[in-house]
Order: sequence, then C-alpha cells, then structure tokens
Amino acid sequence: MSYEHLIFVSIPGLRTRDLEHMPRLRAVAKNGAVRELIPTFPCVTSPVQANMLTGKTPNEHGIIGNGFYFRDQGDVELWVGRNGLIESRQLWDSLAERGISQAAWIPQNIKDAAADFIVTPEPIHHPDGRTELWCYSKPDGLYERLLKDLGHFPLMNFWGPMANVRSTEWIVNAALWLIQRERPRFNYLYFPHLDYQAQKHGPNSEQQVAACREADEQLGRFFDGMDSIGIKEAAYLVVSEYAMTDVSRVLYPNRMLRDAGMVKIDEREGTEFINLKESLAFAVVDHQFAHVYVKDKTDIDAVSGIFEGLDGIADVRCPQSPLGGKREAPVREDDRYFIDHPRSGEVVLVCEPDTWLAYYWWHDDAKAPPFAHTVDIHNKPGYDPVEMFINMETKQTPLDATLVKGSHGAPADSPEQYGACIVSDAALMPNDDAVRDTEIRAIIETGLSSPS
Repeated sequence: MSYEHLIFVSIPGLRTRDLEHMPRLRAVAKNGAVRELIPTFPCVTSPVQANMLTGKTPNEHGIIGNGFYFRDQGDVELWVGRNGLIESRQLWDSLAERGISQAAWIPQNIKDAAADFIVTPEPIHHPDGRTELWCYSKPDGLYERLLKDLGHFPLMNFWGPMANVRSTEWIVNAALWLIQRERPRFNYLYFPHLDYQAQKHGPNSEQQVAACREADEQLGRFFDGMDSIGIKEAAYLVVSEYAMTDVSRVLYPNRMLRDAGMVKIDEREGTEFINLKESLAFAVVDHQFAHVYVKDKTDIDAVSGIFEGLDGIADVRCPQSPLGGKREAPVREDDRYFIDHPRSGEVVLVCEPDTWLAYYWWHDDAKAPPFAHTVDIHNKPGYDPVEMFINMETKQTPLDATLVKGSHGAPADSPEQYGACIVSDAALMPNDDAVRDTEIRAIIETGLSSPS
C-alpha cells in the first residue's frame, strides 16, 4: 500500500459517469477503486483544493472562495495565488518534513509553498497594456529550462474563449520532463480544460463528452510516459473538485443591492463603476454563491431580506454572528457550509443548482464599464464565465449572462453534484463510502512510502 511515487491528478468537473468515455482511466479504476467525491461548500476550485491539501474546511484554512475582498485595502482580488493565505498546515509541509520530494503543476494558492518544484502562470503586465507570457517557478530558473524545451505554457488555452486541451497537454509534457530528470516522488497535476466546456455548453453536452475523451488521452500519454521513463509501480489518484450542473437562470445581486440604495456607483464618461469603499454593501460573486460585504452591521438584516425567498436562492447565511439583528446564533460545528471565517462576507448567498450569479451592477448595457467587454480578472468583483463567449474578431465580450449553460459552487446535496475519486490501489481508499474532499490528504500521505 506504500509507493515510491504517487501521482495526484485533479480534474475539475469529472464525474464517475464520465468514465464511460475514458477507457484509460477505466483501466486504472478496474484494478483499483472508484468512489463519489463529495466537495465541501463552497464547491469551487480554490477552497476545494485547500480542503484536499489541508484536510480542513474553509472556516479553518481561510480559503472561502476563488477571490477575496481585502477590507483593509478596499479591493477585490481573484485567483490570488499566494500560499501564505492558507491558514492551516498543508500536505506540502508534512511531506517536506518527511523528506519526500514533490512537484506542483498549476494548482491554486501555490506560490511559495514548501514543494520542491512549482510551476504556475504569472503573466507580466506591462504599463502599455501588453501581457507577456510567463510562469512563476521554483526553483529559480525552472521555467526558463521548460521554456527552452517545451515552449511557453499556453495561457490563452488555460482560460477564456480559447480554453482547450493544449493547456493540459503542456502540463503532461512538463510533468514528464521533470520526472525524467528529477524524480519527485509526489506529483500534483491539474487538468483544467474539462471545466470550461461544461460551463460553456453544459455538463451533458457533446462538447463535454469530447473534453472527457481528450482528458483520457492525456492521462494515457502520462501513463505511457511513466512506463517509458521506467517508473512502473506508481500509485495514481485521480480526483474531481466538483461536478457541474445545468443552469437556466442567472441572478444579479449587485443590481439588487444598487436598487436598494446599497451600492455606490461612480459615473465616468458615461459608464458606471462600482465604488467598493463607499458602498454600504456589495457582492463578490463566485459561480453559485456570493460573499456580500456589508459596511454597517446594523444593515445585515436589511441586506439579507433582499435575497431571502428569492427564486434561485436556496439559502442566505450570516456566518459571522453580527452584533445585533436576528441572526446572532454562531455556526454549529456540523453546519454544512463551513464559512464562519473573518474573510467571509457578512452575508453569504447560496444558489439553487440551476442558478448562478453574475457580477453586473448596471441596468443599461451602454453604461457598462469598458472592462466588462474584455477578459479581465482584476477589475471585475467576481468570476465572469461570459468571457468564454468573447467575439474573437472584435475582441468584445458579450454582456449576455444567459449564454452560460453550466455552473458549480452550490452545496453538493445530491449525487448529481458529486465528483469522482479514482485510485489505482483500492487499499488506499479509507472505506467503501463516498470520499470527502477533506480525506484526500490522508489518502496521499498513506500512499507514499517512508523516505528511502
């Protein structure tokens, strides 16, 4: 049950039913085991990855979404990337203490982690607006070596309208390149492309089936590459982060807060910008949930009342036990949301599985700020999947949020929202039940042998 090498592959959006289209992964499952993977709310990338790497939940490790509102700075920042934001002890730390070498390919919140080898996108933004492809790497010079042999990591294929299997293909090539030269014992590979076809076309679409087949081809290339390198006794752990659901409804919490007089709007040259510092309340949206930040705690009940009972909103939570108001009860230890953390919004909105949330605050598209028409993760207070539908000729992102067909993030209350967990050795599974994301760390630690 202990292995010299363990390969952890994270494939967001993968479901057990998708193995029907993935013969190479099915072969691993046949000799090992398949379980449902139950993600902890919020079921989005950064929190779930932190759950898997710490064995803790968001209220303990502090990763409460894919982005944060930094109250002291008055700014929202998405995809922060810094490992120090994780407030709990991580797998990287315990493996390093055991002398187990480790490599990480493109996971979130990885910069400055204790892993020996790290590569993750870090494009250079020049003052004139140009963006230059680059990656953060550890040790210094690693990305330069990869660049010489493999070319740039194809950031344009990692996210946005051109997202496709090329980004996954580069990660497989780079991981094999490093394993051949350095032999890290633990390798974490992130396969990003499966996620985006489901958002764009729906989780049961022909395009998603094709993406599953492509992911299986890349897994097969990796398995074959490991054999050719001479590593034939590695353990494989392939895990989803969440499953997508079909969505047919989109809500706009910042518009609702604006109509209630809570959002402060600044007009510049006929377009409207949200003023976060002066707003009484605003929402940082993240797929199927949102953190609503309320300046004055006496307004929490009023803000909650805007959304309670609204079609598409399954729950409205106030995780921080405010002073005054009707929602003072602390979050119980068995609470399924696990969001009682100082970084959380004073109000948290939780969607029904068929609904997602868009960041828009304007009512007239002619008044949308210029960045709304672009691919821009820095100015938008929330995730914007509509960027995938950008017109490549005009370089314009449409402002029709109904184009999005799949989403995730809501609590995984049914098997339709479960991901997949596949291991090459059934003895690594903790039991015969579905696997929680917080159990993944223990599986990995169990699977790695003592330092040689």
